[in-house]
Amino acid sequence: MGWADRPRCDQLPAWGQLRALSQALKTGYDVRVALASDAGRVQRFSQQAPEVFADLSKNWIDAGIENALFDLAEQAGVAAHRDAMFAGESINNTEQRAVLHTLLRAPAGTPQAAPAWDAALSEVHQTLDAMLAYAEQVRADSRITDIVNIGIGGSDLGPQMVVRALDAYAAPGRRLHFVSNVDGHELDAVLRRLKPESSLFLIASKTFTTAETMANARSALAWFQREGGTEVARHFTALSSNVEAARAFGIANIFGFWDWVGGRYSLWSAIGLPIAIAIGAERFRELLAGAHAMDRHFRDAPLQANLPVRLGLLDVWYRNFLGFTSRSIAPYHSALARLPAYLQQLEMESNGKRVDRHGGALPYGTSPVLWGEPGTNGQHAYFQMLHQGTDVVPVEFVAVREATHSLPGHQSALLANALAQAQALMQGKPDAGGHRDFPGNRPSSFLLLQQLTPRSLGALIALQEHRVFTSGSVWGINSFDQWGVELGKVLAKDIEPRLASGDASGLDASTAGLLQRLRA
Repeated sequence: MGWADRPRCDQLPAWGQLRALSQALKTGYDVRVALASDAGRVQRFSQQAPEVFADLSKNWIDAGIENALFDLAEQAGVAAHRDAMFAGESINNTEQRAVLHTLLRAPAGTPQAAPAWDAALSEVHQTLDAMLAYAEQVRADSRITDIVNIGIGGSDLGPQMVVRALDAYAAPGRRLHFVSNVDGHELDAVLRRLKPESSLFLIASKTFTTAETMANARSALAWFQREGGTEVARHFTALSSNVEAARAFGIANIFGFWDWVGGRYSLWSAIGLPIAIAIGAERFRELLAGAHAMDRHFRDAPLQANLPVRLGLLDVWYRNFLGFTSRSIAPYHSALARLPAYLQQLEMESNGKRVDRHGGALPYGTSPVLWGEPGTNGQHAYFQMLHQGTDVVPVEFVAVREATHSLPGHQSALLANALAQAQALMQGKPDAGGHRDFPGNRPSSFLLLQQLTPRSLGALIALQEHRVFTSGSVWGINSFDQWGVELGKVLAKDIEPRLASGDASGLDASTAGLLQRLRA
């Protein structure tokens, strides 16, 4: 039976087994007791994957539950679905596209499943070599001090997150700016700090038609010309597959990518040009190498020893059997400040679906809500709710063992806080008075990197990509389309001219009333 023809996950034998296990667990499972009574628990629920160590021992899970989850993955065809992705099959069935972002980080000459993908890999490396050569050219040009990436969604979140995360590796004398919002305040705040002769604008849009991106691009071009800028071809570069439109804009340097690269998986492609300019070609290749190492782990490791699979199945367990509707991301490294926002798009745009891959309505939940802030800031904000709130929210701590700064005392304080918060959530502290009572028994996972390097960051991102694939595969949804972003765009095109004309005909009463108030 092919992966696409499997019964829905809630009709599989393992689903019923997991439901029974969850009912038994809800009657009184206590992770404190589990840790105290099982000397092998930490080892059983810990794993070293490429560049990432994970301790899952504080989660509401035991060996029987995890084995049932592995059974669910087997019955749902997760491994077959994974193999189909790596083989280049059109697993994005609503758009009839392959899903091969993993090809973007495969070394040159890596044998592929079909000759067509061997040719595609060759194209990937031709584009990569050209893009990295251009990045080095920009880095060598002392006249360029400010690089402005204009994109949105995957053309913004991934590059922005990585550039900030790898700031310790950035070349001095270059300032990277990211503009995504169609709100002119964002672009204006950047332009006020620039000079045309020292600025380079990267216009990141696969189609070169994305409304927000093109509005910002046109305004940037108008500013450039108004302020006396010349040589548009030198100061504007396109990251797009629409060569004709980019050239019509006046752009000569154009780096494209392929329809089998989804937006939220595109930082590994030409969309990663701002990353390459920030950290250089060699380190960009290290970023790819870290992701490729995790790709091999996901592709080759048995399910029982496959960290992305274990995390994805834990997500299914929490969402569908314990009713946890959100997960908090707590990166204990300030450079990972944009990681929660990046993961929001990765998971919620991929798996925020209410129908299966065949279009049938689902009777069970899919993507949880992801949210978070860097530690220790979060401890002085929303951690109150995590410790003493009425909802149980699993927390995912991300920590880095070695700092890249030399300030004494800071790293040990930071790591002590990360360990203490995970311990406090689990351990709790009883208080008869009530207000100081910490119930404890709150689940968390702990991901640890030795250092925050291009290689380890690449592995961490790929880990999260494949984890999302795993849960989406179990749920039987297409994790690689995003039709939910379209309706609002269509309606905005209808409403914008109405703001000028005042025509409210055909609008609902609320929208019409708001439109008139905005016009007034």
